[in-house]
Amino acid sequence: MAERSEVDCQTSGVGHDTEDDPDQAAAGRRSVESGHHSSGNSQSSTKSLSLSGSVFEQILENGRAYAKQSYFMPCDEQEQTRLAVTHQCFTSILNGQLSFQGIPRSAKRILDVGTGTGDWAIAVAERFPNAEVVATDITCFQPTDVPPNVCFEMDDAQEEWTYTEPFDFIHIRGLSGAFRDWTTVYKEAYKHLQPNGILEVADFGLVQLMESIPDSYLSIYNGACLAAADRSGVELGLDHLKKAMLECSGFNFAKSRTFDVPLGTWSSDPRKKVAGKMALISMLEGLEAVSLRLLTQHSGFKAEDVRDICQKVKEELMRPGVRPFVPCQFTVARKLMV
Repeated sequence: MAERSEVDCQTSGVGHDTEDDPDQAAAGRRSVESGHHSSGNSQSSTKSLSLSGSVFEQILENGRAYAKQSYFMPCDEQEQTRLAVTHQCFTSILNGQLSFQGIPRSAKRILDVGTGTGDWAIAVAERFPNAEVVATDITCFQPTDVPPNVCFEMDDAQEEWTYTEPFDFIHIRGLSGAFRDWTTVYKEAYKHLQPNGILEVADFGLVQLMESIPDSYLSIYNGACLAAADRSGVELGLDHLKKAMLECSGFNFAKSRTFDVPLGTWSSDPRKKVAGKMALISMLEGLEAVSLRLLTQHSGFKAEDVRDICQKVKEELMRPGVRPFVPCQFTVARKLMV
């Protein structure tokens, strides 16, 4: 991966004695019981999903399942598979590590916000058996056969956090566009970190091309998604990883680094080819996942039109000679000692 930027300041005390074992995470699958209702022209229905005695209602819309009305990303089995591949892609980018900064070996409590399939939380729990790992999400498709030191909870990070004990490390990944107000989320993270505790946020940006194609389907797709997200009140991209946003939430900004991850195998670097294969699968599957609800709800698209533009983008990205890539950014901040 091409490394594009790095900013460092006052990083002492962050990330010493860190994890060094290979990642062996695995995701599980859930089963659902169905109900039904109609909702406008979105072709919507519901299903009830059960995990550890809790019942969670999914919204079925245009052939995809969603956790709530306000979040545009699906939570069905197709998305679970994509998230599992994405986890492996992040791990490959980080050379087998689970974090960019490194989790201190002394960490006793670790929080994973927006855990998805739980792959990261499970891997961390296995690598840090003496730490308590709490993993939260607005849905509950995580596996039940997990290490004893990991706990999955249904929670919305946009609401007030109610933890009674602070964390040593908080991890947020792959949530671009998830929150209307990232500052509120960061302030809650700051409040619930130990002094000198670490926050690490990571995300992929929008797919780009090494050599631009005039009037490309990719540019049309990106523009449509950005506009729809704006209408919905959220932002796609990587602005939530900016230094100023973290600092205004109380954090001491440590560092940020962006890697350009090639999509596919066009890179001459063998390691980049491995990450590129997984990134390509994740991004191709993610085209519909990102756009379907945004464009049908906020831009007046029909579902078949969204899938048509997604297919055209896929064909364009796979054409010989086209070199797509996606920026992947990691940002680390810490809570100052009191």
